[in-house]
Amino acid sequence: MLIIEESDGATIEFRYVDLTNAGSTTNSVFEVGFADPTDSNNTVRIPDSNGDPSASELLSGKSGGSTGVWSYSVADSGSPSPAPTPTPTPTPINTIQPDPPWGLDRIDQRSLPLNSTFTPAGTGSGVTVYVIDTGIRTTHTEYASRVVAGYDFVDDDSDPSDCNGHGTHVAGTAVGSTYGVAKAASVSGVRVLNCSGNGYTSDVVAGMNWVRTNHSSGDAVVNMSLGGGGSKSIDDAVAALTSANITVVVAAGNSNDDAQYYSPARAPTAITVGSTTSTDARSSFSNYGSTVDIFAPGSSILSAWHTSNTASNTLNGTSMASPHVAGAAAVYLGLNTGATPAQVASALTSVSTTDAVTSAGSGSPDR
Repeated sequence: MLIIEESDGATIEFRYVDLTNAGSTTNSVFEVGFADPTDSNNTVRIPDSNGDPSASELLSGKSGGSTGVWSYSVADSGSPSPAPTPTPTPTPINTIQPDPPWGLDRIDQRSLPLNSTFTPAGTGSGVTVYVIDTGIRTTHTEYASRVVAGYDFVDDDSDPSDCNGHGTHVAGTAVGSTYGVAKAASVSGVRVLNCSGNGYTSDVVAGMNWVRTNHSSGDAVVNMSLGGGGSKSIDDAVAALTSANITVVVAAGNSNDDAQYYSPARAPTAITVGSTTSTDARSSFSNYGSTVDIFAPGSSILSAWHTSNTASNTLNGTSMASPHVAGAAAVYLGLNTGATPAQVASALTSVSTTDAVTSAGSGSPDR
């Protein structure tokens, strides 16, 4: 753990960066949130033989949010699955989709076994989903015709291109024509995480504030499949978004821990989403607790990828669960124009299936 101190040697509260090695179970503000704790991506090397910058270079001149907290947010993602997966056929909106990804198949029926179809209740037409993440591949065939303006807070420009893949995958699950829930919703990429899936709290908050000040018309949903230790500045930015009548859906986190210790998962007005497997068990990595509002499919989720306009990949994580709910929120708003974030949250939780999630975790809702 790297501790940031005052000049007199006193530790500054909350100003620390925990460099989590592969296999570590330590929870921290610098949380590498991959679902698989043995994945090589879960290792931080400072410096290494490839010339990675030192810790002091990484932190030099950086401010972690409006309160001055030094924190490094990370994409709350799972590791890619190397196994190739057949790509389902894109389905016209408002029709029954045959052989969909299992996550879509699961969310439109009460109980197992899956019936190999997805019958959407609506399309999300007229709703914009803002993906605050690593950016999106704006030309991907899953949603290219529905992309609206976004912003890149990493490079400070108007091109939120995705060099990581995480944001593209999330967008595909929320609004994709093949992999997505809300197949007619618009999508905006707001890039706050770099090519490694890392970023500063200041950029995350800036991205959230950008959505609040730039969204002009129609209903909107924000998806945040990212997280780190508790951050008042992020929690406050969530509250500001919901006060502006923008629904915020967030990942619970991948630390197999109580979500109350993480932001934005702990934000009271966000819809916080845990992850389940195809057998309705809580995913082993998923955070839990009373802060979680709902569970959704998050293990082995097939969606769009950033390497080409037709690429796909399979990932694991609460990052993958959250956009299922963000898409459902967009569908609801498409059918209930002007509904408040509280009404959206109430609608989704009230129609959810209860007594289905096994090993949900202490304090978790069973829905």
